[in-house]
Amino acid sequence: MTGFLRVDKTRIVDEEGKQVVLRGAGLGGWMTMENFISGYPGCEFQIREALAEVLGRQKSEYFFDKFLEHFFGEPDAAFFKSLGLNCIRIAVNYRHFEDDMNPRVLKPEGFKHLDRAVAACAKHGIYTIIDMHTAPGGQNGGWHSDAGTHIANFWIHKDFQDRLIWLWTEIAKHYKDEKWIAGYNLMNEPADPRHSGLVNFYDRVYAAIASVDPNHMLFFDGNTYATDFSGFPDDAGTRWPNAAYAIHDYSVFGFPDAPEPYARTEEQHRRMRRSYEKKRAWMDERGLCVWNGEWGPVYARKEYEGDAMDEINDRRYNVLQDQLELYAKDGLSWSIWLYKDIGFQGMVYVSQETPYMKLFREFLLKKYRLAVDSWGADDKFVRDVYRPIVQLIKDNVPDEEHRKLYPFPVWTVEGRVARLARCMLISEFLVKEWAEHFRGMSEEQLDELAQSFSFENCLKRDGLNKVLREHAQLTGSA
Repeated sequence: MTGFLRVDKTRIVDEEGKQVVLRGAGLGGWMTMENFISGYPGCEFQIREALAEVLGRQKSEYFFDKFLEHFFGEPDAAFFKSLGLNCIRIAVNYRHFEDDMNPRVLKPEGFKHLDRAVAACAKHGIYTIIDMHTAPGGQNGGWHSDAGTHIANFWIHKDFQDRLIWLWTEIAKHYKDEKWIAGYNLMNEPADPRHSGLVNFYDRVYAAIASVDPNHMLFFDGNTYATDFSGFPDDAGTRWPNAAYAIHDYSVFGFPDAPEPYARTEEQHRRMRRSYEKKRAWMDERGLCVWNGEWGPVYARKEYEGDAMDEINDRRYNVLQDQLELYAKDGLSWSIWLYKDIGFQGMVYVSQETPYMKLFREFLLKKYRLAVDSWGADDKFVRDVYRPIVQLIKDNVPDEEHRKLYPFPVWTVEGRVARLARCMLISEFLVKEWAEHFRGMSEEQLDELAQSFSFENCLKRDGLNKVLREHAQLTGSA
């Protein structure tokens, strides 16, 4: 490999102009930790603060550094490559590079683990995409923005925007000569209520990166959680050369709240296809390059779903396979969510017999029962608790238009109540309990706990990986 990848109209190509279809996964829950991936409640900044209170700052930082060390390494990259995949989207949190109380000062340790992951992937012939998964102030109201609020303050404070442009410039300087980096995913799932702020930010960050690194591709997520491009400029193709446009194509049939079990009916296929085509329509009308930055079902677990697990998961693997067939017809580059977690969505997942999973077994059961994680939650045990709040809103706000608060329709009234009352409020009260599990631990014990996330202590989700491997063989990408 001698040159940078680039965008040529609707395709990603190599230095010789040959099409390269990027097929891979997101490395989430690592440099951006997430509650459902790693098993904690709330947001990353909350558990980091709580653990520092229990262990002291030095010991807590030791644990998180060991977690980063063990979570991804060369054995992970080797396994990933063995499936015929060629790209990993690495989700990063801005806090690794900059402190909110010391803005625009680059942390010297910021690139320590990211450099190691990029090098491990390059060694095995895997491209990487740097994904800014969290932005200062929060670019959306999700837990994964690590802001602890449903208000996306990034869009109402210019200084947050200036800081992220500064940070992207520093990252681009650092990686400007690294050809195994396919490009930079500028912002994960923005949610700008006015739309114009996102375009203005993209204009500014595009120019800033190009001033120090004119070679790498840029990936632009659509607004409203990578679903809406209606506010983008019609001249995007000439305004932002060498750019691809990122959709997130999660199918409703891959989640516990699906309207019906997935049976591969003609109507279900039509709905799946229509949802995908609608997301990419704006780019197709203008001859622009599309990249599917996130997609994929979640999976049932024996400890929670019991004997129904296999039947549920077989249906989810069918969803996965049918989505892949859609993408193959279009030659679409994609990045499935997720590479590794504690057993909900990952291609590999932490064994129940590891120290971490044993320590948190009862706590994780409580989290499941309370449905405190937003992502893919099954609220069957607490649904009746929150229904009166939803009904209270509907009874007292009879005008349906007044209930369509942004980011509607991604957040319905029911979804908004779930996120604010269930997933933010209740989670806050569980943070200290999570941290107390660590009290009195030595550094040796903390390292042993962190090692639970290493590849050798993980199990492989064979059904998922079988579908990915067979797809790679059929499409000639293995």
